[in-house]
Amino acid sequence: MASRQDQVETPKAHDHAAELMERIRAGSVRVGIIGLGYVGLPLARAFTEKKVAVLGFDVDASKVEKLAAGRSYIGHISDETVRSMREQGFEATSDFGRLGEPDAVIICVPTPLTEAREPDLTYIIRSAEAIAARLRPGQLVVLESTTYPGTTREVVLPILEASGLSAGRDFFLAFSPEREDPGNPQFSAPTIPKVVGGLDPPALELAATLYGKVVVRVVPVSSPEVAEACKILENTYRAINIALVNELKVLYDRMGINVWEVIEAARSKPFGFSAFYPGPGLGGHCIPIDPFYLTWVARKHGMATRFIELAGEINTSMPAYVVGRIADALNDAAKPLRGSKITLLGMAYKKDVDDPRESPGFELLDRLRKKGADVDYNDPHIPTLPPMRHYPNPAMSSRELTPEYIRSRDVLVVVTDHSAYDWPSIAAHASLIVDTRNALRGLENLRARIVRA
Repeated sequence: MASRQDQVETPKAHDHAAELMERIRAGSVRVGIIGLGYVGLPLARAFTEKKVAVLGFDVDASKVEKLAAGRSYIGHISDETVRSMREQGFEATSDFGRLGEPDAVIICVPTPLTEAREPDLTYIIRSAEAIAARLRPGQLVVLESTTYPGTTREVVLPILEASGLSAGRDFFLAFSPEREDPGNPQFSAPTIPKVVGGLDPPALELAATLYGKVVVRVVPVSSPEVAEACKILENTYRAINIALVNELKVLYDRMGINVWEVIEAARSKPFGFSAFYPGPGLGGHCIPIDPFYLTWVARKHGMATRFIELAGEINTSMPAYVVGRIADALNDAAKPLRGSKITLLGMAYKKDVDDPRESPGFELLDRLRKKGADVDYNDPHIPTLPPMRHYPNPAMSSRELTPEYIRSRDVLVVVTDHSAYDWPSIAAHASLIVDTRNALRGLENLRARIVRA
């Protein structure tokens, strides 16, 4: 038989969920987003475009100042878009004491690796602690940061409940992995299906209804762990397949076979094959990192994920392979690597974005410098190199690709194949190009000697 206390508290839990659901459906809900980077800011835009008021939080005061002035710091989000967001009720702040104001708080912070390649949940923990300090009954908290299965329940939940409030009764907790793809004009936050896993049925219903206002389709799953595992699977799938074609690239090069032509031929099969492409190494905030979250949690369960770890080894070996190909190409031109003038084309981690996080370009730069090369770079999207986790002081600016400058360099290295590059012009003035992206296909008859890597 239920106690008197249970009889009193159960309707209260239903009231909080019902009241929040009413605000979500009526469009009067206010959303808070912690982390206004490449995930958080596009998500804020998606909500404001549907007339949902957003209060954004970021520890970087310079970002908050730019947003307040109607200026963007992300290439694919324009200043005009930021100004429109502000007109629709978007506000940015560094005052985390205001976390009690939103009805729903979404965490979109980085989840890097430690030096030992173990999960670094510092930003998630600090965000959860900041929310707990202002947590009030009736709030929904959603974690979007990519992490290992169990983080929402085992890490975030205890921090929030240390406030004295209880999940499922006083507040609601869910996980919904981000699926942002910067630079992809075909997909943005509103057009990508959203996976949602709630700690309990009310949390799932609330989070699904909230996201349902701004995305094309919500995919509800049975738990936060399933949603967390889904994101790790997506990125591990990509990392493993990229490792496969990277290994084949090395093998086929020794056999005198063009791996890019092989992949294009395989793409003609209408079933059972998805094309992945080799490169100079993995970059970005997801694919080089997320599989290691899975290998770490696997060790906690007494299992070694040998397949995933092997893929990681192959992908992390690619910059060294490219440096070897550069040295061989220079040697064939009777030039040593030491003292050669080398320019890296593209320092962003992927095509047509201004995001250099985990870009293999930094490791190429570092390896080439250590071997005595004179290294410059050009990237139309990154005028100066920002400090990176492993490269805190790159101190370099993008060089202009004038014909005179190109002719003065011993070798150009295609690291990122931005659409802005005029490849025929570059090939017409360069003497040697090492191409890691197949960007110069069909231009072999121009001045430059082109070497695939």
